[in-house]
Amino acid sequence: MQHLRPLSPKSLAAPLARYSPAIEVPAGARLVFISGQLGIDAKGETPESAEAQAELCFQAIRALLAEAKMGLSDIVRLNAFVSREDYLADYMRVRDRHVGDPPPASTLMIVSGFSRPQFKVEVECVAAKVG
Repeated sequence: MQHLRPLSPKSLAAPLARYSPAIEVPAGARLVFISGQLGIDAKGETPESAEAQAELCFQAIRALLAEAKMGLSDIVRLNAFVSREDYLADYMRVRDRHVGDPPPASTLMIVSGFSRPQFKVEVECVAAKVG
């Protein structure tokens, strides 16, 4: 989305990965808030790998955004959760394939677990679009 303005003051340390410290959304933009999406497919199956689960999270987010006539490039904020440090790189690899420029503001946390033990990744987001 061209009307987003990444904010990155020189007084702050550079981001540790591909994300923006902050994104300014212009007045009048439509907002969509997407609940946490888990790595589960339409048949109710969950792949074993964290990377495959992250892919399913972004597929679900893409489908939800399409309902609002938006796309992954309209994401302004990502919150992601993984259940082990070992899954950080898998998630970030998938995230980096799917986010646009500027990359969204982002938080990534290691959590003790999810509602079911097979889940390794959960992603929630906010998207904004002018018009």
